[in-house]
Amino acid sequence: MADFSKIPWIAEHIALYKTDPEAAHFWDSSALGGPGILPTLLLTTQGRKSGEPRSLPLIYANHGDSYTIIASKGGDSAHPFWYLNLEANPQCELMVGAKAVTAKARVAEGAEREEIWARMVEIYPPYADYQKATERVIPVVVLDPV
Repeated sequence: MADFSKIPWIAEHIALYKTDPEAAHFWDSSALGGPGILPTLLLTTQGRKSGEPRSLPLIYANHGDSYTIIASKGGDSAHPFWYLNLEANPQCELMVGAKAVTAKARVAEGAEREEIWARMVEIYPPYADYQKATERVIPVVVLDPV
């Protein structure tokens, strides 16, 4: 089972979020071949097996008072572990810059999903390629503050 938080650049981003959340909020993906500055939040879920907190920085967009993220896992055939954790327990914690938010996750469907998906592909175009690379429908997750 891969723990993505142990990948050096992800571990550095998590550490930056915990020490300087404003600097971590807008992350420069260009060093890894990405499109440049991307808005990120730090999602903390409860491990569905361990019960331990699991944090990961993810690209996001605002959706009214909520936040949206994409469970792409780079187009892998399996859902990311954070998504499986949210399926088991949709309660989660976010850091959006320096703002701490308690939220409840839900999967967007229908027109809402299509609207959010289009916005997320504008922010991060590789999502479209990730969807082409897998047969699963990549979940669009809405994080509603509680």
